[in-house]
Amino acid sequence: MAFLSPSPTQKPQSQYLLNYPKKFSHYTPLLHRPSSQIRCSAFRDSSNAKEIRNVACGILAAWAISAVSPVIAASQRLPPLSTEPNRCERAFVGNTIGQANGVYDKPLDLRFCDYTNEKTNLKGKSLSAALMSDAKFDGADMSEVIMSKAYAVGASFKGTDFSNAVLDRVNFEKADLQGASFKNTVLSGSTFNDANLENVVFEDTIIGYIDLQKLCTNKTIDEEGRANLGCR
Repeated sequence: MAFLSPSPTQKPQSQYLLNYPKKFSHYTPLLHRPSSQIRCSAFRDSSNAKEIRNVACGILAAWAISAVSPVIAASQRLPPLSTEPNRCERAFVGNTIGQANGVYDKPLDLRFCDYTNEKTNLKGKSLSAALMSDAKFDGADMSEVIMSKAYAVGASFKGTDFSNAVLDRVNFEKADLQGASFKNTVLSGSTFNDANLENVVFEDTIIGYIDLQKLCTNKTIDEEGRANLGCR
């Protein structure tokens, strides 16, 4: 189990815990311009969940030391859209080099790709430092994915399953996450400015106290979500 302890003066209301498809398509726009204390202990769980918790512990420890911001800020210019013919299919392989630090030998450009209802090929993949702005992941199974330092501004994740995933320092600004599930998910350092978090499931979400304070300012989170997070 991994969790972040809140500041000593704050009494918490809750505990913050720790094959390709038959059809695939993507679309390309005509023009696109980009507008503490940590403890880890054993816990009864599946082998995959244990691996995710081990990764989470390492990431939370590194984050607590460095407090690094998401890899790309919304105000920064993005690289040109990749012209690689099969760039969207690269998500099914993922980033095979970097995980927590988002290191890569070649940018993982998934912008404007469509993974709607993808139930098989994204699960457990490493999508660290992926460019995901304006992509569609509605209804996709992204459980156990590692998305450290991913840039998902304006992406759509309606009904996406992020259970047991590591979403460390992800930029979700203006993303549509309606109905997404963050059950037992690491959200350390991730930002949700102007994101739609209506009906999002926050159950046993792993999140830092400062990040929680920022997240709780989002007015689209429903009462159940706020209760699970411990928002005041």
